[in-house]
Amino acid sequence: MGLIIRILINAVAVFVASRIITGVSVDSFTTALIVSIVLGLLNAFVKPVLTFLTIPITILTLGLFLIVINVLMVYLADYLIAGFGVSGFISALLFSLVVAIVSWLIDTIIN
Repeated sequence: MGLIIRILINAVAVFVASRIITGVSVDSFTTALIVSIVLGLLNAFVKPVLTFLTIPITILTLGLFLIVINVLMVYLADYLIAGFGVSGFISALLFSLVVAIVSWLIDTIIN
């Protein structure tokens, strides 16, 4: 039950972020739900591999390269999901930040 609630919270965060940030489009709440699931799967399976492979550059940039990896996850979700679009690096960066903040806020309010 907790997983379903977390997915719904992230879907709301994706939908809110798409309305706040210009350059990010989500066709419907169903698409936001799919984006939430896909981003969760990408962050669970692809992101750890990329983080491991980029340890040297992450150390050199004092961890700032992890932001680039987050943006890459958003771009990959954009590529995989019809109805979800991101127009640039800054839009993807802001999208990932807003999704994280809104998701955290909603999760804090609910729990």
